[in-house]
Amino acid sequence: MEHLATLVALTLAAGTPLVLAAVGELLTERSGVLNLGVEGMMLVGAVVAFIVAATTKAPWLGVAQGWSRPRRWRWCSPS
Repeated sequence: MEHLATLVALTLAAGTPLVLAAVGELLTERSGVLNLGVEGMMLVGAVVAFIVAATTKAPWLGVAQGWSRPRRWRWCSPS
């Protein structure tokens, strides 16, 4: 029974970012905007946050760049 509780806890922890992204995309699509790049933006944000945090040794700077970088790239997209 202990293994089942651990499995459920790990599943909820791993699935939470995907659920939050799906809810955000659902709200965005309800407003009339179609954005199919949610997973890509999450991946770019994670990679940029890791690179910045590892390079500068400043985790908060990595979090800030990981949050802001996909939004800047989205504004530069041709569509």
